[in-house]
Amino acid sequence: MRRDDPQTLIIDADDTLWENNIYFEQAWDEFLEFLSHSKLSAQDTRAVFDEIEIANIKIHGYGAKNFARNMAQCYEHLAERHIQSGDLDKVVSFADRILHQPIEMLDGVEETLAYLLERNHDLILFTKGHPEEQKLKIDRSPVGPYFRNFEIVKEKDVAAYQALSRQFALQPKSSWMVGNSPKSDINPALEAGLNAVFVPHVRTWTLENTPLNKPGPDQILHIAKNFEDLSSFF
Repeated sequence: MRRDDPQTLIIDADDTLWENNIYFEQAWDEFLEFLSHSKLSAQDTRAVFDEIEIANIKIHGYGAKNFARNMAQCYEHLAERHIQSGDLDKVVSFADRILHQPIEMLDGVEETLAYLLERNHDLILFTKGHPEEQKLKIDRSPVGPYFRNFEIVKEKDVAAYQALSRQFALQPKSSWMVGNSPKSDINPALEAGLNAVFVPHVRTWTLENTPLNKPGPDQILHIAKNFEDLSSFF
């Protein structure tokens, strides 16, 4: 059922509005080929990297620069040959290219944002990551005219959603988090008392793909097929 009264839609950016994780996957594939480990499978190598990344996220956060740091650390840990400075420069270059990738908007995003704005819904972009990297992506994208605010945080956890709710005096019944990540978009938003719309992406980062929580008795969780489905909810 479409809601005709104005709603506040808090919308994720990476892999909800535009492609993001595919570029990290490309960098990872290049890393695997360069490492060329004689014994560890790709899955085993990834498991080692994930341990490094999970530990470093708590200290350094997200983004391409931190991804580069994590890959260099993984290479130092797993390389079967003498490591030269040029080797680490090569590893870092795989991630550096992420910063220069074009902004590839997902299908129907701009048209749907325009539709939502025309219907007087209040749009807030809410993303996590390295502030400079995220701001650069926002500036290079065409989404500026559609959102009244852009909020970038280090981590999108329950506390972050509670702070956002206080900042904008959000009304839980008419406020929705829209995104592709159960871990960062849907589950903490529900726990903070908001409604949510899950917009799955086939290439969502593995560490973000946790099971979806069930909404509370006074909450609503919509599961969309794609971003354009928002026009059927709002």
